Amino acid sequence: MEYIFHVKGHKNVTSAHRSTFEVTMDKEIGIRADCIIGVSSKVKLGDFPLELKEAIKNDDTLIKVQLETENAKDEIKGYGHSELTLDHPTDMVCRKSDFKCSRTLMIKSDKAAADLKRELVDDLKEGKDLKVKIVVE
Repeated sequence: MEYIFHVKGHKNVTSAHRSTFEVTMDKEIGIRADCIIGVSSKVKLGDFPLELKEAIKNDDTLIKVQLETENAKDEIKGYGHSELTLDHPTDMVCRKSDFKCSRTLMIKSDKAAADLKRELVDDLKEGKDLKVKIVVE
């Protein structure tokens, strides 16, 4: 199953965080928000289709997050977990750790913001559109 939505880059994207990356419904971010790579999402975790949420809430589910701008693509792999609530009203966070909270989309991610392709980050700093595709297997 796959689910696609779009967010925007922002001039304050630094993509420097070493353990997470995040997209948010917030329209503005400060320079210290070093994990946020996309803003102005029209989608929150609770908006995902039921089948996708059920898959994400399974410990064995491999999740791929594919990020694409006009000049670059990147893919991040991680896992779902039965303790994920998927009910934060604005934020989606992918984590290298196994920390779980209402904002967590996946854990044990193989990349964080600091690991993303620099061409992708450069597009995001210019405020370009970011296509986010979530694929579960």
